Amino acid sequence: MIRRDAFERILASLHEAAMDDARMSTASALIDDALGVYGNCMAVGDLHSRADAQVYFARFFYQGYRHHEFEREYFERYFPLDERLPRLRRLPDSQLFHFSDLFSEEEQKTSVVFNECSTLMLARNSINVRMDGSDGSSICWVINDPVGGEDWSSTRLELIRRLLPHIRQYVNVRQALAGAGALGASLTELLDTTGAGIIQLDPRGRILEVNDRAWDLLRTGDGLFDERGFLFARKPEDNARLQELLSRSLPPFGAQGEGGTTMVQRTSALPLVLHVNPVGPQETDSRPWPVAALALVVDPASRIRIDPDMVADVLGLTGMESHVAVLLAEGMSVLQIASAMGRKESTIRTHVKHIFAKHGLSRQADLVRLVLSLAGAPESQD
Repeated sequence: MIRRDAFERILASLHEAAMDDARMSTASALIDDALGVYGNCMAVGDLHSRADAQVYFARFFYQGYRHHEFEREYFERYFPLDERLPRLRRLPDSQLFHFSDLFSEEEQKTSVVFNECSTLMLARNSINVRMDGSDGSSICWVINDPVGGEDWSSTRLELIRRLLPHIRQYVNVRQALAGAGALGASLTELLDTTGAGIIQLDPRGRILEVNDRAWDLLRTGDGLFDERGFLFARKPEDNARLQELLSRSLPPFGAQGEGGTTMVQRTSALPLVLHVNPVGPQETDSRPWPVAALALVVDPASRIRIDPDMVADVLGLTGMESHVAVLLAEGMSVLQIASAMGRKESTIRTHVKHIFAKHGLSRQADLVRLVLSLAGAPESQD
């Protein structure tokens, strides 16, 4: 069993990596060392078939080094052939699957991904897992082969399961910061961001600083509010979850905190999404660094609003096509659009394909850029 101090070092590194991509190599190296594996790879996106899967970001790490060549090789050569993609999307959340479980017997004989790619990338004996992201995306994490050809012990598998909620939280915070245009910003720079609410907390949970967006949310008091310098949720059940999350993120006696995400209901708008990310000690010239955790508040109601009628007129789309295009540009996935409209996913995808055909497009990202350009809106996708 991994020592507690080693596990806490992994958590601390993941918290740092959520705010600064450059730190993920350190977190990955610690994970590889604890599991005794060659590396681990992660991709986040909207998975459907190989033809229309969207990958928001991907990182392939081997012994603490990001392998850009393997990333290019996989996405240029093997990604269009990977039989796993539609199956990964259907996997239950957070359940572990061996690499071979995702291929049929016939595919194991003929698949280039199964036979060639997996050997090249040290993943023939890998563990694959899919997790739900907070924004409707899928998080795919591949833990590469154990070093020395060893098999997967129960201890190794249990450690992977312990890491899953923290890997998910790393992605949730990273994507929320990327969506707010604040990925890689320092704690001081975060206070200038306008894409999300930023609340900085001291080790006792007292509010130290907030940005303008967070100030507006706390001032209205619909969902979250500030009482005597501490953060509370308006509804009792939401507040119970919030306080439990804060206590885990800010444990006493300098212990390593654990990040987490919760929803906060409002009476007049969609619920707020609140991510809490512990912050490690920072160098300072004069006094101990006071910020112990960052509360990141995402307001779905603040998403860009675009007039579907204008989009239909300018782009020559039908009413349904323009609504689909606008919802994609506002950050919804095809699955979320289908659910909101009460339609099948296949129907929404057909509309998207019709839009592609009308404007010579091949990717949803290009369609989003086109719609945002019509609205004069800044691009905020990572």
